[in-house]
Order: sequence, then structure tokens, then C-alpha cells
Amino acid sequence: MKKILIIDDAEYILDTTAAILKFEGYQIQTSTNGKLALNLLKEFHPDLILCDISMPEMDGFAFLEKIRLDNNYKRTPFIFLTAFADKSNVRLGMEKGADDYLVKPFTRDELISAINAQFKKHQYLEQQLEEKVTKLGQSIVTVLPHEFRTVLNQISGTARYINSNYNSISADDLFELTNDILSSTERLIKITENYLIYARLESFTYSKTKRLLLRSFKTDEPIPIIKDIALHCAKKYQRESDLIFEEGIQNIYCELSTESFYKIFSELIDNAFSFSEKGQSVKISSKIISDNFIEFCIEDKGRGMSENQINSIGMLVQFERNVYEQQGLGLGLSISKKIVELHDGEFKIDSKIGNGTKIIFTLPFKKLI
Repeated sequence: MKKILIIDDAEYILDTTAAILKFEGYQIQTSTNGKLALNLLKEFHPDLILCDISMPEMDGFAFLEKIRLDNNYKRTPFIFLTAFADKSNVRLGMEKGADDYLVKPFTRDELISAINAQFKKHQYLEQQLEEKVTKLGQSIVTVLPHEFRTVLNQISGTARYINSNYNSISADDLFELTNDILSSTERLIKITENYLIYARLESFTYSKTKRLLLRSFKTDEPIPIIKDIALHCAKKYQRESDLIFEEGIQNIYCELSTESFYKIFSELIDNAFSFSEKGQSVKISSKIISDNFIEFCIEDKGRGMSENQINSIGMLVQFERNVYEQQGLGLGLSISKKIVELHDGEFKIDSKIGNGTKIIFTLPFKKLI
């Protein structure tokens, strides 16, 4: 039986609403203000909350803010009851985390419809979350061990060879073998770091407080940083002549940490070189599109992606691994997209098989004073 908590300082509203919902088969608890309702939460544990805005002791806004800090009620459906059709009250309530509102006096049908809609929405979100967790678990079980085994086998194989042939290995061969070990070790570190980064970013998705905190960091003068990253990647692939870099805007900062900023561009630029051939250009550009957002574009002329591949971007996805033998978990693109969206930016991919890939995304920015 679903539990509903009703909070309102008007007794006739409490009695009438409680009677309607009890008749519908819900278990009901009532309270005349937010302060008293907080104590009821310790034992009642409602599946949905109906709450008046204007109340003594603790109003609806303060009550909502309080319970959203509790992990047990971060996603509990919350419907405001208000006698005011004032849009500012409604907007403020939604900004604080309310799911819907009802203007008093409301009819029985309006009440039942609003409650049913929230339960259906909540059920859908829970199913999505469960499917995501299941998919992630399956990916970890099937993909992650394989990735670790592959790299560890390379390291142990090289080490065993050195151990068995140390008397006959030349200095040049030893130098090359130890470089192979270092390269494999760096790859293993990156796999682990990317997995941990993605898991941490997922924890931010359902926390508005954490997302707002992300915007409190800043990266000054982003364009020179992007240029340094791009030059480093081009040198890594010995393709400095393929890099086309358009000098961008100066005297600005992006509203995200330097660590996150570096992660986005290092992953996307590295992908652009990795999935294109020598002689194919990699172009990087930027432009201001509004007072609050700057748009970046990273374009290559490589193999491109199909529509299905683009739609499948997610945890532990590696495109066409069986064809191209691409190593790694394929998390770079997913991590970049996640960081952009957590900072209220948009992330778009324009790509076709054989025609290259263009990644366009926005990040919040401000001018340096």
C-alpha cells in the first residue's frame, strides 16, 4: 500500500484530501506544518508528499529544502498545494525540487491525476536507473576483467621475457622492452582512472547541490590550454601538419575545473587523431554563441560513426572493437559528454561512416574582469 503524507494548516483541506485518498486505497498521514512533518518522516516514510506552501512554524519551501538534503527523500515525489496561482511561487517551488503543484481548491480528479502522474514518472525513473545499474554491472563483469587481463598479460609477458633472457638482451632491446612495460602500465592506469571518473560523475547526476558546486570552479584563458593539449596530441601521433587550430576568444574563463576542462579536450582531441589517418586534418575552433555559453568544435576527417554507434554512447562502449582492435574501455567520449551536460552545456555529434566526425559542445563562460 502506497503511503502519502499531507501537510496543510487548513484542517478542512487535510480532512477532505485524506478522505479522498483513503478511499483510493492509500495509507495517509497528516500534519499541520513542516516542522511537525519532519518528525513524522522518521516513522511514516511516505512514497509521495502533498504540501501546502504557506504554513506557520515551517513553510513548504523550507520543508522541501530540508528533506531534499536527506538521501532517503531526494527523489520522493513532491506536490505543492497552493491557493495562489502566482507563477513566481510555482517557479520557486520547482527550482527547489518540487515535482508538481495543485492550485486550491482542486477537484478529486485533479488530485488523483496529479498523484498518478507522479507515481508513473517515479516508476519510470526507477526502472531506468535499475536498467542502467544492471547494464553497468554486466559491462563491468564482461569488459573490465578482459581489459585488465589483456594489459597485465602484456606486462607479465614482457617481464618474463626479460627475466629469462637478461644475459643476452642488448641495451637497445632492453630499452624497448621497458618502454613496452611503461606503455602498458600507463594504459592500465588510464583504464582505472576513467572508470573511477565516470562512476564519480554518475553520482553528480542526481544531486543538484553537487552540480551547482561544479560551476563554482573556473579555468582561466581556456583557448591557450586547448592549443597546448592539441599540440601535445598531434606530436604524440606525429601529425603536427594535420592540426588546424583557429585562435579563439581571450580574456574569458570557463565555469568548470581545470581538471574537468583538460579531461574533455584531451579525450576528444586524442579521439580525433586516433580515429583518423595521417594526412587527414583535425580542426579545432571556438566561438561565443550567447552571453553565457561558448561553443567548441572538434572536427576530423576520419572513419566516422554510424547513427547506431552515436546513439549507443554510454558506459564501457567501444565502437567496432572486433574490426579495428581498438584498445581501452571507450569511456573518453562518454566522460566528456557527461562533464559537459553536468555543467548545463549541450553535446552534439555529427558523423557519418567514412565522412569523419564533428563534435560540437558548449560550456558556460564569463569574461575576466
